[in-house]
Amino acid sequence: MNALEIKNLHKSFKSSFLIKQYHILKGIELSVQEGEIYGFLGPNGAGKTTTMKCILNIIYPDQGDILLFGKSSRQASSRSRVGFLPEHPYFYDYLTPEELLSFTAGLFSMSSAEIRKQSAELLELVGLTAKKDIKLKKFSKGMVQRVGLAQALIHNTDFVILDEPFSGLDPIGRKELRDIIISLRESGKTVFFSSHILQDMEMMVDRVGIILDGKIRKEGKLTELVSQGVKYYEIVFSGLDAQLAGAAEWTSQDGHYIIRHTDSNATNHSIRLISEHKGVIHSVTPIRRTLEEVFLEELNHA
Repeated sequence: MNALEIKNLHKSFKSSFLIKQYHILKGIELSVQEGEIYGFLGPNGAGKTTTMKCILNIIYPDQGDILLFGKSSRQASSRSRVGFLPEHPYFYDYLTPEELLSFTAGLFSMSSAEIRKQSAELLELVGLTAKKDIKLKKFSKGMVQRVGLAQALIHNTDFVILDEPFSGLDPIGRKELRDIIISLRESGKTVFFSSHILQDMEMMVDRVGIILDGKIRKEGKLTELVSQGVKYYEIVFSGLDAQLAGAAEWTSQDGHYIIRHTDSNATNHSIRLISEHKGVIHSVTPIRRTLEEVFLEELNHA
């Protein structure tokens, strides 16, 4: 069963003077399988947050169907297994992480024993057990994001939706959050997150949906989108003239020559020539297509 399925989703907003109507979502179609990390990729203003708000029934679509674990998102019971972390979470900053989780859990009518157990497990998961009694106003943005993820999971959710979770985090904070998200998948949970930071997405997602101007332009497994095929092979060597390596073009950097071949036979031929002429091969690297290139291609064709 799919954790999420969206069919022909449309959403428009009127201007403040009710004169002009802005069509934000234009027939969104996507699906998220149980137990996977799904990356929702797009530039600012593409419709990512609007899509998430429609999924969560915070705003109502003009047209289309949204199913959560096979149930319509219009049914409140369909969202009982869903947790959410907005892009800019705001929590009462005089609370501690333990108090915030207890307060959130109370909204789901959890027992005191369940709250204590879940809070302890989640604080351990996000690495804040030692800071459970410190007020949130003393936390960094990265720590607040981790607390926010814990509150999104407090009711033992199976499906967590994260809106730009890496926004504003430093490299260490992004690494910590990536590790947590990957651990959620390993525990059998489904993660759907939006981002415009391609490096983070490429490191962790199973499937990707690219949204541009309110439409899904491309969707599929990450390996399919970036393709396992090699664009070219890059050889870095030194110790002989580049012409002797059998390359028509080359570049030099820090005393090394760099040549590139799109054909594996030409690559092998250059390696053989370099070895025969007593050159030193420092590296032979297959250069593959990246998610950034896929995204920019779609952006240029939009």
